Amino acid sequence: MDERKRATRIVLAPEDEYNHEPDPVPNYNESMYLNVVDHATTVGAWFRIGNRVNEGYAEMTCCVYLPDGRVGFMYQRPTIATNEVFDAGGLRIDVEEPFRRLRVRYEGKVCLLDDPGQMADPRTAFSENPSVPCFVDLAYRGISPMYGGRPVDAETGDEPEQDAESSFSKAHYEQHVGATGTIEVDGERFAVDGLGLRDKSWGARYWQAISWYRWLPMAFDEDFAMMISLISRDGTDRNPGGMVLHGERYQQIREVAIDTDWDDDGYQTGLTAVVSTDERTYEVRGSVTSLIPLRNRRTTPDGELLHTRITEGLTRFRCDGKTGWGLSEYLDQIVDGRPVGMGV
Repeated sequence: MDERKRATRIVLAPEDEYNHEPDPVPNYNESMYLNVVDHATTVGAWFRIGNRVNEGYAEMTCCVYLPDGRVGFMYQRPTIATNEVFDAGGLRIDVEEPFRRLRVRYEGKVCLLDDPGQMADPRTAFSENPSVPCFVDLAYRGISPMYGGRPVDAETGDEPEQDAESSFSKAHYEQHVGATGTIEVDGERFAVDGLGLRDKSWGARYWQAISWYRWLPMAFDEDFAMMISLISRDGTDRNPGGMVLHGERYQQIREVAIDTDWDDDGYQTGLTAVVSTDERTYEVRGSVTSLIPLRNRRTTPDGELLHTRITEGLTRFRCDGKTGWGLSEYLDQIVDGRPVGMGV
């Protein structure tokens, strides 16, 4: 039998919540991400640590959306020597009980942006806007089953081989969550009682391994939430995915169509997503209330500069007469100054 066509199954164990032994590839990445939006105050935030221990650093991001449209943002690449913990650049993420409870703490600075769009040029944004103190302490709790895991050979349980050059991750899972605690930016303190989504992935990663994707995590209440994804690895084929939470059960999304409204800078301002599960079809409308553009750049061994843009939009969603909140995350490779997925 051709090994590349062997059947796989998805497994997930409580120990996968903790960090793994890094694979012997230079671009190994183990990351955890969590977001939250308080529906009453519209304070939103997301946090990520990506340990790239074989390269000697972590990718640390803290992003806070304030109710008046300002955004507090910090990105660092602090040096790390171990993959045993998520603790870098002032941000720490702890697993207190696998699949049930996590804790996020941040103590450091954020660049406070009246115009978040300035982050398209990070050097200018950080030099022309104030860096102010930021403190975060959030307790996360799972409100849904786990979704995803790591693929293994259906017969042997072995992990399939991974092409490090073209990989985005070898394992990935997500869960809808609630979060309570406090966020403080420049002395302004917000009590947070919100909903969101968290994910974890590990394996070799280059941000340039995917042509474009659309990722829409959202929650309407503790019994109704979604994660919608549409991914194109080659710029042509589209792979739909995600799930709908109803009560205590996930329905897997089978079909996805997303129609996006764009501004003159090529940023999403609104969207309509039509998604289908085995049980029904949903129409979701999103309106972006605040957006920050981010980027990742890498030079290949032959000197080619690759540019990936990721726009992170705090987004109000409506579906079935309910209003929810979440993020619209659009990743695109930039070719000739244009996001490759715009208009497709």
